[in-house]
Amino acid sequence: MQYKIVAKIRNNFTDKFGIPRQSGLTDVLSRIVFEGEFKNPDYIKGLEGFSHLWLIWEFSNSHETNSPTVRPPRLGGNQKMGVFATRSPYRPNPIGLTLVKLLDIKDTPQGKELLVLGADIMDGTPIIDVKPFIEYADTPVDPVSGFAKEAPKRLKVDYKCDLTGLDQNYIKELTSVLKLDPRPAYHDDPTRRYGLTFGDKNVIFTVLEDSLTVREITKIKN
Repeated sequence: MQYKIVAKIRNNFTDKFGIPRQSGLTDVLSRIVFEGEFKNPDYIKGLEGFSHLWLIWEFSNSHETNSPTVRPPRLGGNQKMGVFATRSPYRPNPIGLTLVKLLDIKDTPQGKELLVLGADIMDGTPIIDVKPFIEYADTPVDPVSGFAKEAPKRLKVDYKCDLTGLDQNYIKELTSVLKLDPRPAYHDDPTRRYGLTFGDKNVIFTVLEDSLTVREITKIKN
C-alpha cells in the first residue's frame, strides 16, 4: 500500500515515554503542519466549520507485530487481550487513529496550520489524512467499552523544584500529562526517580500512592 504524507504534527511529545494512551485526555497543544502540495489552502476549505477532527497517522517508529495478543496497561500489564481488542501501538500495520479538537486555523509564512488539542501523537509523526468529525455519524448510541469502562484515575501533581522562567502554558501541558501517570503499569516504587522528556526539557519525578512530585526540570543540552 502506498500513500502520501499530507502533514506532520508538532508538539512537546518529543519522546514516546509520557505520551497518553488515549487522545483527548491532556491539555497538550499540537500543530498540524502541511507538507508539499498539501500546503494549498484549498485542501482545508470549509474545515473551519467543524469542532473536531480525525487524524490518520503513521507510527514514525516501527510498531508492527505479528503477535495476536498484547498486554494492555489498563489491566496492569498482566493479562493478554487480542490486539484488535486494544489500542496498543503494536499492530499488524503501523497506522494510528486519533480524535482531536480543532482550536484554530492559523496563517503562517509556511502556509496554513491547524492548532489542535488532545493529540496522543509523538512530535514529527507523519499525518496520512485529516477528516472532519461528524456528530450524527461518529457519536454512537449506548456505547460499551469492554474492559476500559472508566477514564484513568488522575494523580495529584506537586512541584518541588524551581519553576522560574518556565512558561505557564508549558506547566499546564506538563501537569495534564503527569496527572495521567506516565509510568509503566507494573511500576510502583515510591523511591524510584523517573525521567520524562517533554519539549526541550527533562522532567524528573517520583510517585507515592496518588501523588506525583516533580523534583527537577532541566533544559536538555544540545
